[in-house]
Amino acid sequence: QVQLVESGGGLVQPGGSLRLSCVASGSIFSIYAMGWYRQAPGNQRELVAAITTGGSTNYTDSVKGRFTISRDNAKNTVYLQMNSLKPEDTAVYYCNADRVRLLLRVVNLWGQGTQVTVSS
Repeated sequence: QVQLVESGGGLVQPGGSLRLSCVASGSIFSIYAMGWYRQAPGNQRELVAAITTGGSTNYTDSVKGRFTISRDNAKNTVYLQMNSLKPEDTAVYYCNADRVRLLLRVVNLWGQGTQVTVSS
């Protein structure tokens, strides 16, 4: 079974840091891009950051300079280092794997989500 498993969410004070991890498991040949989305109550899900196999990155403007996405291709793992967290970063964070090449097909995968709460 191919799936994404996230970890690292939690409660942190404003200005604090958290590191999210996401591992893609199963019989995977390759993954083109991995990324993190977030969804706050009443809001649409939005892209936070993404990284391709070659290391190209993309960030939403509100997290530039504070968040860093990285990836270990050999382990099919993506990380999101979040620094200088703000209350408006509070959301459920979802891992995404785009163009996941399996034996007979290519799929898009989502993780189950991990809660990040920034509050004093």
